[in-house]
Amino acid sequence: MNKIILTFLISICQFIVFGQDTSDGIFKAGNGNVVFTSDAPLELISAESNGLKGILDPEKRTFVFQLKVTSLKGFNSKLQQEHFYENYLETDKFPYIRFMGKLVEHIDFSQMGEFPVRAKGIFSIHGIENEEIIKATIVIGKDKLRIRSDFQISLEDYNIKIPHVVFQKIAEEINVSIDVSLFKE
Repeated sequence: MNKIILTFLISICQFIVFGQDTSDGIFKAGNGNVVFTSDAPLELISAESNGLKGILDPEKRTFVFQLKVTSLKGFNSKLQQEHFYENYLETDKFPYIRFMGKLVEHIDFSQMGEFPVRAKGIFSIHGIENEEIIKATIVIGKDKLRIRSDFQISLEDYNIKIPHVVFQKIAEEINVSIDVSLFKE
């Protein structure tokens, strides 16, 4: 997809995430949980955030989710966190992780229950945009949704370079767990 068009769409989605009226069937989240885990041979590293924001339009099956990278906390030391922000994800240049796209499966959002889905869209990390298909579970309740997902992100796919000196301490594939509740407003 043309980068200019994609940048424009992301800008529109940012407006939607932070300013759209959600009174017309759209669900909104402002405090979803995300856990990133690197399980490498010499070290286990985990960081967590309750700052996942997003919207989901059930009628169009479209969504956008965004996480401010510096909201991730945990790590094994303050120095490790600083390296993550400054050297690996370069948060001064790329402050957000985004996923925007469409649900593959058609779901009747008027029916309460638990449904497996696939979300297909553009994942943006570290200034790199890749199309991803992520499996998730949507639990539909009265005026609320809960989305849970576990998937992996390849550092190489997002041009995140790991120095040779710490290669055995950082996994090439990062495990990501998401648990987010969305509500009609």
